[in-house]
Parts: sequence; C-alpha cells; structure tokens
Amino acid sequence: MKVAAVQMVSGASLEANLAQARSLLSQACDRGAELAVLPEYFAAMGHRDQDKLAHAEAPGNGPVQDFLADAARTLGLWIVGGTLPLRTGDGTRVTNSSLAFAPTGERVARYDKIHLFQFDNGRERYEEARVVAAGRQPVTLDIGARDGSLWRVGLSVCYDLRFPELYRALSQAGADLLLVPSAFTYTTGQAHWELLLRARAIENLAYVLAPAQGGQHENGRRTWGHSMCIDPWGQVQAQQAQGSGVVLGTLERPRMQAWREQLPAREHRIL
Repeated sequence: MKVAAVQMVSGASLEANLAQARSLLSQACDRGAELAVLPEYFAAMGHRDQDKLAHAEAPGNGPVQDFLADAARTLGLWIVGGTLPLRTGDGTRVTNSSLAFAPTGERVARYDKIHLFQFDNGRERYEEARVVAAGRQPVTLDIGARDGSLWRVGLSVCYDLRFPELYRALSQAGADLLLVPSAFTYTTGQAHWELLLRARAIENLAYVLAPAQGGQHENGRRTWGHSMCIDPWGQVQAQQAQGSGVVLGTLERPRMQAWREQLPAREHRIL
C-alpha cells in the first residue's frame, strides 16, 4: 500500500491552510497514495496558545472536520487529519485530536494526544498543557488497501514520540503502521527527530509515517520538518527536509513479515 506524509508550513489563516492541504492531498492521490496523513495543527498555527480555543470545533461538527470528510470522499483516500483542537467541557482547554476518515467520508477514529509538550531552554518556551487537555487512551484502526490487504494503524502525535511505552501498547494491539503527525521545534527536531522515529520503527518492527510542519511560520516559530516514511528495519524510505510537499512510502507486508520472523524480538519481551 502506498502512503503519503504531507508536510506543510501552516500559518494563522484557516482558509489558506485548508487550500494548501487540499492541493497537497490531491497531489498524494494523483501519485497513487491510498492513505495520506497531514501534520499536527495543519489547519492553523496561531500566534498565541489561546488561539487554539478560538479555532476549536465541537466533535463531529466544524469546517475542518467537514473539510477532511469531503476530501476523503472526493479523492477516495483514507485521510488522517494530523491534529485539530476539539472542544472539551472546560472552556479553557481543548484536546489536540487526530481524526481518521475513510474514503466514504466517514470518521472512523479519534485519538487525543496523551503526552503534552513542555520545553524551556531560556530562549524558547512551550507549555502545551496551558490550553490542552491530555488524552488517556491509545487508539488503533484498520485500513483496507485496494489489493485487499488489511493494515492496522496506531495513532500518536508529536511529543508522544518520546514515550516508547505508547508505541509498545500500539504494537501489542497489532499495529503494522505507526503514525506520528508532528510540529517538532527546529531545536528538538535537529537533535532527536530521526533518531526517535527510527527507534520506534526498529523496536516494534513496524512502518512509521511521520508528516511534519517544516519551515518558518508567521508566528515566529521554526519547525524542523523532515517528514519521512521509515520501514520496519529502520531504513528511511523517503523524506523532505523543509517546505510543503508530499513524501511517499510503500508498505510491503511480505518484507515486514520476513523481518519479524528473522528477528522475533516482539515475542521476546519480558517486562
């Protein structure tokens, strides 16, 4: 199955971001992708954390969710909408949610980011928990490819990447493909992004697809980019350093099964 990681440099304008996302999703479709995944906060990268509250949608109702459903249905794609803020019962908090849509336009899964980013090196300071409520539950879904094969997909977001126990739980639930839509900072991405992604692939003998924000944003933030697809042996199939674009990878079940049989590390877990 061919899959696509969509890299963006989102700004504050919802309309402009959705137009760019639609163009990139169309490119992925034209190039044969069956699944396309958008980056974290693809629809809006606001100027302040509180802007997430203004963009928040009610679960199941809103322009971004309508956009994702329409794009999936029109293009005939499985689409995972990176993340978008969804309302909670608390007006001061949203969830940072990844939504999956089938080619019918039906929403088939929702994952709320569990681990919330915090970083302060004296020059850059981030504290996601100020406006985001953490999720609690790992989520997988099954995606049917055109050739009739079935792929189990594990959902995660950005900072989750630093917590291998989440990916082990997804692997134990049968995940063949791990999704990591992200907006890694340039500082942390340069140091750890590829290293962590390849580790998650290797230790779970699973494919990893990581679409990212990649460039200089109008809010002053700089993201690392380097969206990539990684095979279960830890090899990077394809990547894009900076700027918007589409990164394509191919999932091959016989190769994945061969690696899992040659090195049955998942069956040797004790703790």
